[in-house]
Formats: sequence, structure tokens, C-alpha cells
Amino acid sequence: MQHVVAAVEFSAAIPFPAWIKPDVFTLPAFEAFGQTFGPFPLRWYALAYMAGLVLAWRYIVMVGRNAPLWREGQARPNAAIADDLLFYGALGVIGGGRLGSVLFYNPSMIWTDPLQILRVWDGGMSFHGGFLGVCLAVILVARAHKVPVLTLGDCAALATPFGLFFGRIANFINGELWGRQSDAPWAVIFPQAGPDPRHPSQLYEAALEGVVLFLILRWASHGPLKALQRPGMSIAVFLLGYGVFRTGVETVREPDFHMPDFPLGLTMGMILSIPMIVIGAVMLARYLGKSTRPETA
Repeated sequence: MQHVVAAVEFSAAIPFPAWIKPDVFTLPAFEAFGQTFGPFPLRWYALAYMAGLVLAWRYIVMVGRNAPLWREGQARPNAAIADDLLFYGALGVIGGGRLGSVLFYNPSMIWTDPLQILRVWDGGMSFHGGFLGVCLAVILVARAHKVPVLTLGDCAALATPFGLFFGRIANFINGELWGRQSDAPWAVIFPQAGPDPRHPSQLYEAALEGVVLFLILRWASHGPLKALQRPGMSIAVFLLGYGVFRTGVETVREPDFHMPDFPLGLTMGMILSIPMIVIGAVMLARYLGKSTRPETA
């Protein structure tokens, strides 16, 4: 009877769609100067990064121009500041994401194959590393343009869910970072994860960290909280929201096979996200504990 139930559960799972491919298209190889170059694939993962960065840039420009969101006379980002943040933020996402992946998830690469660290096109990016890279970019751009760091950080926080959404969709397209085994009717059989149905944890994260977190931040900035008038408040909401959502999804996400077993069932994603929850909660409590009137300059 147990075998029958297992068969029913397996048949109810969703096979990973065969038409979903990591590559958009591939430019053929060519020869020049006696050398062969290519082929050159264009991957959805690269387009996801581009889409997230461009949409974040445009959103920051729109927020900066929306005068009712700000106090009168309050410093806010203009198009030139957003342009610089796009450039340095992209460097922070790629450089920080790659270094974070190595340091947090595969530190042995440093002494076994250090040149592999530079091969970002082979995959291996960490959100938390990219987050730290963007924080550094925000500080540098804010100082260069003499804009308050917290104000520019708030704008970056509001726009980050764009990248999170597209990045997680790209993870699903790549058939990577899948979830634990599941008998849920929406479980997916990922080709690279064996025959067992698994949680599509990439889609969970796209929905929570991308869509839901964006709506929460949008409500905080455009709603009664008037978060942008309180520098640092949007950062607090982002830290708390992302930390909670990521920690929750980690309970159904399959840990990397090469990671050690942490106590209390923790994963590296949880360990890196819990400090975000604590810092965000403390910051938000500070803001909500004050008068509801916007702070003055």
C-alpha cells in the first residue's frame, strides 16, 4: 500500500518543463587570427541581472522625482546620482555576490583553485555578498554626491526586490537551488536533482522576496508611514522583511551538499539572514517608537 501511495504522489508532481532552457540563444563559434572564439551563449541568468538593475535604477529615479514622498528641502537622489548608483551597484552585486559565494559557501576555492573565483559566468553568486557590495556602493556614491547615506540606502532598499524577483526566476529556469523533497501537488521534479519531487523554493523566494517585499516597501514609502521622510526606515523594513522571508524559505530549501551540518537545523542562509532580522527589528522599533510626525532636518 505504501508503494501505491508513493507512486500516486510521484505522478502528481510537476515535471520540470522541457521547453525551459538556461540559454536564450547561442552565437556560433568563429575563427579569427588562427583562433576559435565561442560559441557565446546568452543566458536568462545574465538578462535577469540586467533587468533587475535597470528597473531598480528607473525606480530610484521615479522615487527621487516624487516630491510628496519627501520633506520639503530634504536631500534626495536625482538622475545623476541614480546613474552612478547603477554603475557602482552593478559592480557591487557582481563582485560582492561572487566573493560572498566563495567566502560563505565554498571557501576552499581560495586555496584549491583561486582563478575559478574570477569565472563568474560559471555561476555561484550569493545574495548576502551582493548585498554587502551594494552597501559599499551606496556609501561611496552618497559621499561623492554629498547625499545622506541612509537616504540613498533607503532608495536602494525600495528598488532591490526587482533584482531579487528576476534572480530567483532565473534560478528556477536554471533548475538550481531547488527545495527539499515534497509531496505537495505543486512539487517539481528537477532534472538535476534526481527523480524525487521537490519544493520549487526559487518561486517561493521570487514571490516573497520579490513581489511581497516590494509591496510592503511600497506601502511603507508611499503610505501613511512616509518612510522616506525618516532616513533609514526603509532600510529597516527591507532588512526585517528579507530576513524573515529568506529564513522561512530556508526551511524547505535544500542546503548545498558540500555545506556542513549546523546545529539546531540552521543553514548558512539562515545564519546570514538572522542578523538582518535583528538589526531590522531594532531599527524599526526605534522609528515606530518615536512620534508619528516626520523627522525634521
